[in-house]
Amino acid sequence: MTNTQQQDSVRISEAADKNHEELFPNHKSTLKVTDPELIEVFDNFAFDEVIALSKLDTKTRVMLILASIIGSQAVSEYRVMVAAALNVGVTPIEIKEILYQSVPYVGMAKAFDFVHATNEVMSSRGIQLPLEGQSTTSPETRYDKGLAIQKAVFGENIDQMYERSRSVPAGKSPKNQLHIQRFLSANCFGDYYTRNGVDIRVRELITLSILIALGGVDKEAREQGAGGRVQMGIRPHLNENHL
Repeated sequence: MTNTQQQDSVRISEAADKNHEELFPNHKSTLKVTDPELIEVFDNFAFDEVIALSKLDTKTRVMLILASIIGSQAVSEYRVMVAAALNVGVTPIEIKEILYQSVPYVGMAKAFDFVHATNEVMSSRGIQLPLEGQSTTSPETRYDKGLAIQKAVFGENIDQMYERSRSVPAGKSPKNQLHIQRFLSANCFGDYYTRNGVDIRVRELITLSILIALGGVDKEAREQGAGGRVQMGIRPHLNENHL
């Protein structure tokens, strides 16, 4: 079989073609030329079979894909998907909020490249930077507001964590762990979860996607999923076996 015949024999389903075109209009895949069998398998699976069973709308699905790509540290693919996200109606502010939400989980050192990549794609689209600010806290309110959201998501578990940190027996662990809990409430939740631009339910899904993509944090991912499901009514169709 010649190369041309092999390319012509690639069988992409109508649904896969349609869903791919929605994200990447008029895109000419170089891999379809060099790796036709891979593209046939991948496109039919990712753009047809998986989407057919998904309960997510296109915009939300792409937002979670962006989050998982950040967790996977795939910056080249991230650039492509930021452009796709803009094509399907994800706003620049929502894209930035997904990225900012990743910082306390992946770390600023890993987020830097994605910040620059985001800015480059947005600038190429004529999007004026900086975007409108989305912060809702001040240095004086970040802890209290963060703690309130933490309790809304995880319930009484937060009070229990603080109590355990206050009552650790001498010699059993570091003398004072309370500041770690305060960092979590003030920074992770106060500085990030309180921001506008993405609602708390989607923000929880974003966080879960990042954690799963990071790998090696199964316990944290289960806790995040269970907390959001029970306290916020998020993902009611999931159970512990899915997390």
